[in-house]
Amino acid sequence: MKNIVIIGGGIAGVETACTLAESGNRVTIIERTGDIGGKLNRWYCLFPDFKKADEIKKYLKERIAKFDIELKLNSEVDKAERNGNQWYVYTGNVRYTADAVVIATGYELFDATRKEELGYKIYDNVITQGDLEDKFRAGDFKTTLGENPKRVAIVHCVGSRDEKCHNLYCSKVCCVTGVKQAIELSKFLPETQIFCYYMDLRMYDKHFEELYRTAQEHHNIQFIRGRVSEVSQTPDHRLAIKTEDTLSGRPMKMKLDMLVLLAGMDTKKHNKKVSELFDVEREESGFLKSKDFHIGAGILSQKGVFAAGCCISPMSIKETIENARSSAVQINQYLKTL
Repeated sequence: MKNIVIIGGGIAGVETACTLAESGNRVTIIERTGDIGGKLNRWYCLFPDFKKADEIKKYLKERIAKFDIELKLNSEVDKAERNGNQWYVYTGNVRYTADAVVIATGYELFDATRKEELGYKIYDNVITQGDLEDKFRAGDFKTTLGENPKRVAIVHCVGSRDEKCHNLYCSKVCCVTGVKQAIELSKFLPETQIFCYYMDLRMYDKHFEELYRTAQEHHNIQFIRGRVSEVSQTPDHRLAIKTEDTLSGRPMKMKLDMLVLLAGMDTKKHNKKVSELFDVEREESGFLKSKDFHIGAGILSQKGVFAAGCCISPMSIKETIENARSSAVQINQYLKTL
């Protein structure tokens, strides 16, 4: 029986832990918050089928309950030392001896305050997709004026594919998240006008393109190709945006009641500390650097240290679970060599 420490109790961490425990390994999860699930705890419904996020959370809870996995909540790794083929991992006054370590630290939403021109934390009723998910959970969409919004715009690619923010990568799931949220808003607020401003729509997976068509044909969501260049607040405390319809080449102005920013995935804060603790390489983007892009996504530059989930690259929930299982296979192959 081998000992494995997993850093992070989100989707990737839990799925990797359970897959490794199925193989007879002794697994410990170190999670910095008070619950498992990571960002799943904030989401209301999931694309493309509008499955409740709580159903995936229930799956994780039931799955982890089947195994004797030590779950150490409200804890962070303070120190790590190599000891031959093993690692000493410290959290508080506890030291764990690990034959393998799995980094599954996930991601944070891009800090939208860095895009000052979009008005997040400057003007009322400028929110991120995470804030909107909170509203879905609460069933309350009232603006600071105490009314349901009559016109909402959703802005894609905030902090992704953006050279000024040093984030050249695509966060992959923002486009379909915007489509999903637009449809959800139209169901909650059928009288509300909803606009999506996008650079390019990347509907890469099965059912995503159908979801996009459904948004237009059945929910009257209007998609406008163009970047929002400026947001301001009107005297009556509404929002005014300036943009351009790049398909027609015309500048546009629009008044809104709510602006939703689709902030991309950012891992710099999460990955910096843990990469330094275990002396593993990171890419310029902040994601952990895989040993081989094609055949070793979960294998890192330090022997015995692996990764799973969105700390490697942007992934959907489906892809995260698949990647976690794949990483578990790679770890089991490694453990056989010890």
